[in-house]
Amino acid sequence: MERQAVQRAREAFLSGRARPLEFRLQQLHALQRMITEKETEISTALKQDINRSQYDTPLLELIGIENEIKLATEKLAEWAAPRHVERNILTISDEVYIQPEPLGVVLIIGAWNYPWALTLLPLVGAIAAGRDPPSPGPPPPHQSHSVVVSEQTSDLYPVVTGGASETQELLRQRFDHVFYTGSSSVGKLVMEAAARHLTPVTLELGGKSPCYIDRNCNIRTACRRITWGKFVNCGQTCIAPDFILCEPSIQGQVVDRIRQTLLEFYGADPKCSPDYGRVVNQRHFNRVMSLMEGYTPVVGGQSDASQCYIAPTVLKDVPPHSRLMQEEIFGPLLPIVTVSDMDDAIRFINEREKPLALYIFCSDKKVKQMIEETTSGGVTVNDVMMHYTLSSLPFGGVGQSGMGRYHGKHTFDQLSHQRACLVRSLGMESVNLARYPPQDRRRARRVRMALKSPLIDTSKRTFIWAVIATVIAALLSFTLTDLPLVDIQIFNS
Repeated sequence: MERQAVQRAREAFLSGRARPLEFRLQQLHALQRMITEKETEISTALKQDINRSQYDTPLLELIGIENEIKLATEKLAEWAAPRHVERNILTISDEVYIQPEPLGVVLIIGAWNYPWALTLLPLVGAIAAGRDPPSPGPPPPHQSHSVVVSEQTSDLYPVVTGGASETQELLRQRFDHVFYTGSSSVGKLVMEAAARHLTPVTLELGGKSPCYIDRNCNIRTACRRITWGKFVNCGQTCIAPDFILCEPSIQGQVVDRIRQTLLEFYGADPKCSPDYGRVVNQRHFNRVMSLMEGYTPVVGGQSDASQCYIAPTVLKDVPPHSRLMQEEIFGPLLPIVTVSDMDDAIRFINEREKPLALYIFCSDKKVKQMIEETTSGGVTVNDVMMHYTLSSLPFGGVGQSGMGRYHGKHTFDQLSHQRACLVRSLGMESVNLARYPPQDRRRARRVRMALKSPLIDTSKRTFIWAVIATVIAALLSFTLTDLPLVDIQIFNS
């Protein structure tokens, strides 16, 4: 089935059906209609899978997809247009531009924690770029019968549902790009499989995203925002704050503020709250519970295996080298590690793999220091996860947290080939004589002078400058043979 789906998608791509802008816009509008019409069914499926609130799915997934579609439909003509670039003297009269073009067939492998956003956001960019994407990878149980299958299954957008075996079979096929969202361990396997075909990849992976709280910030507000970001979707978010770094003097205050916020958010018993989710399955439940072994929670810690329920849990004074600090938690556990000051926090962060996100709660002066002296896929100051909501910002990891980027135009560019185009005429041949053999000292000097000339942005110059530059280029073959090299920086003024 997987092989046939890929073959149908490639044949559809080669037919050229997906290339016209009008067709791309039609597909984007159809995708928007599907989301609008099926919103209730989508929310119901996610309620069954992870007990997600009916109000959270639009906020966490669907609105973001709709915004991406709206942006793509408004900007598609601009994104797909040739992008004219600077020229040198030898090409001053030529047409020089970059033409975004579709590479071919892209495989989008989604993830179960946000199955709609992590599948359809890349799909929006793939459709806008004119690609034919088999999509996605394995969904969670109730999503395997979701409306995407009936609405989008076609030769252009085949959908393959399943788990590891189906994904492995897909990765044996040749694609023109693979877009994967998931764990770093599986990301390595995806990259290895893609390398067999020299297929480029976008890997949106996870990691342990630090959250530093300075003792002089508004701790009450900081803890409210951190509590939301950590425990929404039951902690199953790749950019959730994985752990807190703070000084020992404020650790108790941080714990108290988080405890108060949890009571406000989910009541005395989060298990009964319609706004608190569940771990996706028994395997992940057991994994998260095992991370708590040996610790006494200062907040939460209750669990119910029959419902895959783990209460929002806070653990303090966690040793830096414990297992809890080595693995991505991806669940409702929040460890607190104490550091002596910001410099110590920076050292702590830099000694570990580069995270997908970094969160900083402190004053402006200290913010600059931490941003300059650390690295991460993205950074949000005095909040968590909100950088993900901006289509103008590229979203992606660095190092072990991933490669490539997407959202808005960044998705279009990521899933397009930036084709370099130089369109010359067969006239002005005298300009080219200096590069032809037989070579001598004079010819070498002429061509060197031309090639080392500054680039000229003719889009910001008057036509007369282009004419002057063309004349000078033509004269290089005749009048400069016995003159010393001259500086022509005038074109940069």
